Amino acid sequence: MKTKKIDRNQTVRLATAGILTAVVIVFQFIGASIKFGTFSVSLVLIPIVVGAALGGKWVSTWLGFVFSVIVLLSGDASAFLTIDPIGTVITVILKGSLAGLVGGFAFELLKKINTYFAVIVSAILVPMVNTGIFLIGCRLFFFDTIKEWAIGLGFENAFTYMIVGLVGVNFLFELAINIILSPSVVGAVKVLSKKKH
Repeated sequence: MKTKKIDRNQTVRLATAGILTAVVIVFQFIGASIKFGTFSVSLVLIPIVVGAALGGKWVSTWLGFVFSVIVLLSGDASAFLTIDPIGTVITVILKGSLAGLVGGFAFELLKKINTYFAVIVSAILVPMVNTGIFLIGCRLFFFDTIKEWAIGLGFENAFTYMIVGLVGVNFLFELAINIILSPSVVGAVKVLSKKKH
């Protein structure tokens, strides 16, 4: 019987993906209870960036997908599910998965220049893509309802409401937390892994 030689990097990548998957699930359920404005804060974007740095683009894409599934299961997207279930599922799955993929690609492209710089760029892109896809989904699938919400809350137009009311404070908070914590976590993990060798 032939035995396959175990690739250490592949094993580490798989273990990293498993651990960070659990962190994504816990962070999303915790984050779902912390509200800034209309929606909850995505603390889960931090492990997605960490996954990009430690496991590569497919790990970060997987983590973004898991984040999306938990958003749907946690009830965090319930307001939109009642309006357009298919549009909600498409928007939520794409925003998380593409955020992970773009963050992972950015890290891989820039890590040759400088790892810290690559983490910072990834930490900026992940919340930008996540929020950008959400806004595109709002425009494509929920715009008539959002116009009603905007008028009901006294906004002069739906676009102002989408930017200020739906994503404004959340996006800025997520971006700041991501930029501050993601490089710190990646740096700490790298220091700890060097001490073990």
